[in-house]
Amino acid sequence: MKSALPDGVVTPQGIEPTLFARLAETAQARAEGHEPAHDFFHVTRVMRNASMLARAEGANEAVVVTAALLHELFTYPKNHPDSSKAGDVCAEHARELLEKEGAPAEFTSAVCAAIRDHAFSKGAVPEALEAKLLQDADRLDALGAIGLARMWATCADMKRPFYAPNDPFCTEREPDDKSWGLDHVFKKLLLLPSRLHTNAARAIAEERVAFIRRFLEQLKREI
Repeated sequence: MKSALPDGVVTPQGIEPTLFARLAETAQARAEGHEPAHDFFHVTRVMRNASMLARAEGANEAVVVTAALLHELFTYPKNHPDSSKAGDVCAEHARELLEKEGAPAEFTSAVCAAIRDHAFSKGAVPEALEAKLLQDADRLDALGAIGLARMWATCADMKRPFYAPNDPFCTEREPDDKSWGLDHVFKKLLLLPSRLHTNAARAIAEERVAFIRRFLEQLKREI
């Protein structure tokens, strides 16, 4: 395999650079053809978030960033009946890859544990700091302008209407984001800040959620 890193990818401290480069090349190849909400650009953004949070919290940057790199090796479509199990399956794919590439066993276990429990739909609260930071890094990419862009991309991919015409903002009903795109804001996005683990992530989330609320105000005026 080539040793050059894909654009936007930086080797974190604590991992052998050629090993990380091989992992990055495989991760980029696996993301080929993914819809925009879960493509390799998403992966690189989560990696940047993970690196920033790991340094802020004094965590193992190599574990957090490698977990971010590999957290989309496998994914189910959002409307798949087993979508909540995607993290478990992805962790097994990551383990196979890391073992194939000769990564240390302890490092492999830590990376896979983080991937296994990171997904919002699974509802797990991991114990390890590195696993908590992957959750925060991934959830930050669901907020703000990029979060809304990803939401609408998923809405189009699932062929859902933008909003429920009789109650777009879920004022008198429970949100159903399997049926209506905008419901995802109320089902997930506005809940994320309270489920973050670190002050650094919460500070970023506060600004991004404020943007979402401004978007909702504008949308309400338009529709």
